[in-house]
Amino acid sequence: MFKAVMQPIREVLLFLFLAIFSKATGVKSGYNSRPTVPSGGSSYCLSWRLAVEANNVRAWRTVPTQCLRYVESYMIGGQYDRDVELIVEQILSYVNQIVLSDNGMDAWILDVDDTCISNVFYYRGKRYGCDPYDPSGFKAWALKGGCPGIPAVVGLFSRLVEGGFKVILVTGRDEETFGQITRDNLHNQGFYGYDRIIMRTAEDKGKSAVVYKSEIREQLVDEGYTIWGNVGDQWSDLQGECPGNRTFKLPNPMYFVP
Repeated sequence: MFKAVMQPIREVLLFLFLAIFSKATGVKSGYNSRPTVPSGGSSYCLSWRLAVEANNVRAWRTVPTQCLRYVESYMIGGQYDRDVELIVEQILSYVNQIVLSDNGMDAWILDVDDTCISNVFYYRGKRYGCDPYDPSGFKAWALKGGCPGIPAVVGLFSRLVEGGFKVILVTGRDEETFGQITRDNLHNQGFYGYDRIIMRTAEDKGKSAVVYKSEIREQLVDEGYTIWGNVGDQWSDLQGECPGNRTFKLPNPMYFVP
């Protein structure tokens, strides 16, 4: 009788001991542990993209090959468009709070590539960034002048121009090679009426995007402009000196510009 009573008690004590020991050592039972997500799964690629957008992953050269289909789905499956639309909604909410001055120097800066016009069809042929950057290939693509406008940004641009802002386009494209074709491409996609477009000159050769764009913004401020907002798809569009009263980062998981 005594043994019959003690046996269940010993089992309960043993169970409690194992539970306490497992918690103290970090060991989980097989019933409570969650399966590990493989590095090639969509969960990993979602985490990687979010880390990229938060600028926690820096100086990356290519998209992880296991994330090819994920990035493809993100860029052309609708989620990218919805993300940009939400960001533009936030921009317009901010714009509606601004009271413009009467000096005509209220400025807004927009990047060009993958901010105003999209290179997604070019990057489709580069496996959405899984292949290394190809300068000659991109040059040939850009010289076709067929980059489509990003719809939500086309609408934002029109709203800014109509609202009295001096919209200034600042791009890393060089004037000598891409000047006229870029202007034509932008015009054909609905970007006309901007104050000016600024491109790299021979003096800017070799400068990082942060240095180059910082110098441009400093020059604009010295001219008397108030930079109310600054929109770009790269962190290097928004970092450095005189970034603007507010900056807005558009998503781009296909490439990184230092």
